[in-house]
Amino acid sequence: MYKPLTIRILTPEGTLFEGTATAVFLPGAVSPFEVLPGHGAIISALSAGVIRVENGNQEERFELSGGVVRVLDNVITVCAETA
Repeated sequence: MYKPLTIRILTPEGTLFEGTATAVFLPGAVSPFEVLPGHGAIISALSAGVIRVENGNQEERFELSGGVVRVLDNVITVCAETA
């Protein structure tokens, strides 16, 4: 059993969101992708679109104009250009 994901969405203005998630959907530069607990390490460019953060039955959405994401040890860090 994997521990829940931790996600941080950062912008030049500061931290937009920090919390836990059971799944995160990201607008990858090549194609959208999903991160679940236990996902392998990855660094990816993000295109303009929506980040969807699910935590059980709750869902939050964040629009961004692009950026990068790093996934490492169940921690997702998004550096967004603007959100």
